[in-house]
Amino acid sequence: MSGEVTTFIEAIDQPWQAELCTELREIVLQAIPEAQERMQYKKPHFLKNGKYAAVISTSKAAVSFTIFHADGLTLPEGLFEGPSERKTIKLKQGQTVEGELLVSLLRQASAAL
Repeated sequence: MSGEVTTFIEAIDQPWQAELCTELREIVLQAIPEAQERMQYKKPHFLKNGKYAAVISTSKAAVSFTIFHADGLTLPEGLFEGPSERKTIKLKQGQTVEGELLVSLLRQASAAL
């Protein structure tokens, strides 16, 4: 785990956003145990074999989680947005993370990396 990513999460001033970021980080590491973490563009990025697998970003009202290499994934209707190669879910305060779904999607998307 990257100290930079830990510092990023600890610096988030909204507790619900920090909790979501921690949970999403754990989901990535469960799905891709060999993922490398790095801060890039002021956001935590997760790479497998040097290629982007996922990114977490925060805004005032949401935590966004993007899965890269999403072509061919079967996604629940209305949950994700974005172009076919990368899909983003925006989580607002009070929403729960569907951990098993995200683990499964990340494993599928990163399998060829």
